[in-house]
Amino acid sequence: MSQQVCMGATMKCSFGTTSAELIVLPKNRVMVNNMPAATVLDNIPLVNILPFGICSSKINPMVAAATSTASGILTPTPCIPQTETPWSPGSATVMLANIPALNSSCYLNCVWGGVITVIDAGQVDCKVN
Repeated sequence: MSQQVCMGATMKCSFGTTSAELIVLPKNRVMVNNMPAATVLDNIPLVNILPFGICSSKINPMVAAATSTASGILTPTPCIPQTETPWSPGSATVMLANIPALNSSCYLNCVWGGVITVIDAGQVDCKVN
């Protein structure tokens, strides 16, 4: 059983150099350990998903341009997440405002090829499927 994810959860991207905290706005009015609970729709870049330091994905246009300028030597650039789809798969049994709850086994795809995963749910008491 996975943990319910809430505000302050820690995430990582497979192409990033640092972790980032998930930002969850209190719009659903559901709290977990006094923190807003997350749903699969908490996937908005620079609102919910903050940068992961430096991006090294070769399909990121900024990385590709910097690498081209450096004669083909991989040149990472600052991360600007591009998440266009919801977290997947979401909770099969818990809904918040008719939206699947986000649990610690979910992942989020970045357009630049990165996979974002939860490394700390932000709380340890509440578990969901």
